Amino acid sequence: MASHSHSLLLSRLLPPPHCFFLLLPWLLISLPNPVLSQCHHTPVIFSFGDSNSDTGGLVAGLGFPVNFPNGRTFFRRSTGRLSDGRLIIDLLCQSLRANFLSPYLDSVKSNFTNGANFAIVGSSTLPKYIPFALNIQVMQFLHFKASSLDPMVAGPRHLINDEGFRNALYLFDIGQNDLADSFSKNLSYAQVVKRIPFILAEIKSAIQTMYDQGGRKFWIHNTGPLGCLPQKLSLVPKKPGDLDPYGCLSAYNDVARLFNEGLRHLCQEMRSRLKDSTIVYVDIFAIKYDLIANSTKHGFSSPLMACCGYGGPPYNYNIRVTCGQPGHQVCKEGSQFVSWDGIHFTEAANTIVASKILSMDYSTPRIPFDFFCNR
Repeated sequence: MASHSHSLLLSRLLPPPHCFFLLLPWLLISLPNPVLSQCHHTPVIFSFGDSNSDTGGLVAGLGFPVNFPNGRTFFRRSTGRLSDGRLIIDLLCQSLRANFLSPYLDSVKSNFTNGANFAIVGSSTLPKYIPFALNIQVMQFLHFKASSLDPMVAGPRHLINDEGFRNALYLFDIGQNDLADSFSKNLSYAQVVKRIPFILAEIKSAIQTMYDQGGRKFWIHNTGPLGCLPQKLSLVPKKPGDLDPYGCLSAYNDVARLFNEGLRHLCQEMRSRLKDSTIVYVDIFAIKYDLIANSTKHGFSSPLMACCGYGGPPYNYNIRVTCGQPGHQVCKEGSQFVSWDGIHFTEAANTIVASKILSMDYSTPRIPFDFFCNR
């Protein structure tokens, strides 16, 4: 409990971005259970996924506006992240004392010396070959790698070399939109369940491609409790008995659990089949559901209500007036909300999620996050 409270306090007291990396070692040491990076070489991460990990790709790729107050807590401006501050991927990078991952599609500010972020808002595994499905992200990676290793293309820039690609961590966090989109098309519970093997097949194919390219180190996040998102709770007609004891949609969470069980088995199967690989499966569902079920213990109020949205209690979500759009209402800065905009987490919640990921308590096998760069 002290660890959680301390993390929340730190999230409120963090300095502006330009000062952060000067103070990061002190911040890490000051944690009750410090997680200090043991990296022996520059950590390189390639991230694949959806809006839970998008650090600005949608804005860079399509020019789609992600307006303030997104980004207000840490960056003090919108950076294309769908949160008030940092995402889980940002916090994991900072635990390694590494720079934030640049979006692959950002041609202006990008620095690809420590990897690239291919995750894009709205991405899913299916259908394939439409921006920015997982297989498109994989194709983008293959192009990025070929260009990085071609001296005629890379020129004098210090891009990632072949050893960097071999030693990199390949992080996947995708599947939430596949499940959500299936429900939004009015598919029955059974029909959504039948789609799960096809979703998993795409993730398996992506991991296999990275392995065939020389990647050996993988970090796989399962999907969170879809039925606890204020957006879903606001939009889905509910009957008596549809909600669990914490107010979440039982059917949505049950499908997420089935997907996660399939993903866990997939990781186990690939772990035994792919020689010399390390595949870490992380139970994000358990971490996030605990934030909802025990919100008071973690210092949060109204865990099923969005901080930024429209409509007030119980969910503060209106699909016609979403966060950043004219007429939106936003909670006071420093308020302790789990949900930022009805779909994505606040920085305060992401801070707890990241700390639990780094604890190894939710990882199979129990391997520290910096395993890929500490040897």
